[in-house]
Amino acid sequence: MHAVTVAEPGGPEKLAWAEVPDPAPGEGEVLVEVAAAGVNRADIMQRQGVYDPPPGASPYLGLECSGTIAALGPEVSGWSVGEEVCALLVGGGYAQKVAVPAGQVLPVPKGVSLVDAAALPEVVCTVWSNVFMIAHLRPRELLFVQGGSGGIGTMAIQLAKAIGARVAVTAGSKEKLEFCAELGADILIDYHEQDFVTEIERATDGAGADVILDNMGGGDYLDRNVAALAANGRLAIIGLQAGTKGELDIAALLMREGAVTATSLRSRPLKEKAAIVAGVREHVWPLIAAGKVRPVIDRELPMSEAAEAHRALDGSHIGKVLLTTP
Repeated sequence: MHAVTVAEPGGPEKLAWAEVPDPAPGEGEVLVEVAAAGVNRADIMQRQGVYDPPPGASPYLGLECSGTIAALGPEVSGWSVGEEVCALLVGGGYAQKVAVPAGQVLPVPKGVSLVDAAALPEVVCTVWSNVFMIAHLRPRELLFVQGGSGGIGTMAIQLAKAIGARVAVTAGSKEKLEFCAELGADILIDYHEQDFVTEIERATDGAGADVILDNMGGGDYLDRNVAALAANGRLAIIGLQAGTKGELDIAALLMREGAVTATSLRSRPLKEKAAIVAGVREHVWPLIAAGKVRPVIDRELPMSEAAEAHRALDGSHIGKVLLTTP
């Protein structure tokens, strides 16, 4: 088969579409013939050499894919060869075939094409596990999403609105904010022009956000996110775009009786990931089938153009960028 390989850490030009050995499904795994793979910032970090795959994982990029089951490993039940699926991966999605634990496989939702389904597993599982399983967002609460126009953000807006919550977002352009509004975002903040702490305080009459989904992590974002929290607010950190270190005012957190959590979906144990996937299938897939939630896709490119896909993710995209197999 062919896969996107990384000759050495570096820029997008280090990616190459090359022939590699075929994977084989192990015990409890299925082999998926890949139709498409989602592109995520974690892929960029792995390409740069700062986010290695866990031991035993595929060395190739790609944390989600869609395709057709080509073979079943030992001890697999509930799936059949030929079924169209999408899957949450620990790696290996940028390839023509990938082996994946059966507990991380999902049927393609009703109303979504096989290729478009590749845009779902990573973002839906990230949002569902952090916003709903850990932070317990409730109807009428305010979810504040740092970066509302990306893959995570566009999914978080839709899922929060589907349960009757309000949503605030940041984005870096009028076009992106307008798109977030079309998805249902109530409070729009241009992070180039506005201070989000001030804007959240103004929009909530000083109450703050009940849940904050943050992909920035360090720098001054940690303290400012806490400042934007409501009483009993929950800050869920899922990324490190602003750095790995930040300063936390414990007194401010105590005053709000708030909570700060940080998770990485990729490194979670198989049982935890299977539980997240099961929750997504039970709670989110019906919303997609009903047309209340949809994947937001900026563009699709062939896997041989993975370098261009990575450049696109660093630019002005809205939603997901996908790679398709020949």
